[in-house]
Amino acid sequence: MTVLRDSAAQTSELRATVEYLSALQRPSASEGERQAAEWIAARFRDAGLRAHVERERVHGGFWWPIGLLNAAALLGARLKSRLLSLAALALLVDDLDHRSRIFRRGFLRKRSTWNVTAEAGDPRAARTVVVVAHHDAAHGGLIYDTSVLEAFARRFPRVLTHIKFWPPVMWGVVLGPLLITLGRRRLGTLFSLGTVACMVDIARNPVVPGANDNLAAVAALLVLARRRYEGVRVLLVSTGSEESNAEGMQAWGRRHFPSLPRDTTTFIALETLGSGRLAIAESEGFLVQHPYTPAVKDAIEHCSRDLDIAVMRGLRNSFASDGQIPLHARYPTALLGALDGFLLPANYHKPSDVPENVDYACVENGVRLLDGFIRARASAD
Repeated sequence: MTVLRDSAAQTSELRATVEYLSALQRPSASEGERQAAEWIAARFRDAGLRAHVERERVHGGFWWPIGLLNAAALLGARLKSRLLSLAALALLVDDLDHRSRIFRRGFLRKRSTWNVTAEAGDPRAARTVVVVAHHDAAHGGLIYDTSVLEAFARRFPRVLTHIKFWPPVMWGVVLGPLLITLGRRRLGTLFSLGTVACMVDIARNPVVPGANDNLAAVAALLVLARRRYEGVRVLLVSTGSEESNAEGMQAWGRRHFPSLPRDTTTFIALETLGSGRLAIAESEGFLVQHPYTPAVKDAIEHCSRDLDIAVMRGLRNSFASDGQIPLHARYPTALLGALDGFLLPANYHKPSDVPENVDYACVENGVRLLDGFIRARASAD
């Protein structure tokens, strides 16, 4: 009976966190995002942890960089300048692959974003585990309508047994500048015009509640905050501006990576934990797939077997998460997420991403798995 009461209390805590934060309008680098960050930090402190909110400067969106660079490629097509379209293509790849981001950092206006970091476990331990979620929410848009993919999967259900990842949406936003650079100006112009239209549509759409993406993961952090760990240092991080292509995590890395040794620090990024079925991503990337660290993926899977928690393997993420940032910085990193029956993150960037549509049992399994992984790291060789 005690276990049942504890489980019910945990579910109630998860649900309360998601319900409270989803009521806040939390676009990247906004006042609502700041309010969410301050609330999360307060809950960490209530759990007895030292927590702090860090303000960073970011652009706070992705439609302006993508839209403006496609507009530059259109100008290149008009002027018959392959050099201009090539420059636009190079800057797009730099931005979408989470690299230096020269264009947005050097030419676009900046706003404030807020990251939250809480310290748990043993501060003197040799090993550190960093668990990362995000508390900002995305704008909706027609591009996120998955009804065609779902209809296709219903018509051909065997496809789901063979598919490793759905076609990357972001390939389309670089195709226009690429075609124009290769001399296919008319076709490239059509793709770039379509990209600009999509970016305008996203910018004008309201911000979604973001219950599954990614408040379910934030709620998991707050449950972990009440656990006590020995022999391992644990950093629980909730970033802002993840929905502007991980700008908040990039800023967090610039601030914290110098103090975190690569050989003793492991990152676990969390995404859409309330989708129904837990999954360990093999790799991810908007344009190019970047493999996650095999040893970390295998260690999580080993914990899942010990705890009798079903976890999918073999799938690749055609989007991108905060996990890309430590991965590019050469830290051992894995992405733990969850997918629905169509191998998609449930209600992704849709108005239907509300608290009542979150699979809280899946989130609880995610918490159990993370807890087991952290404890295993304390005793790892």
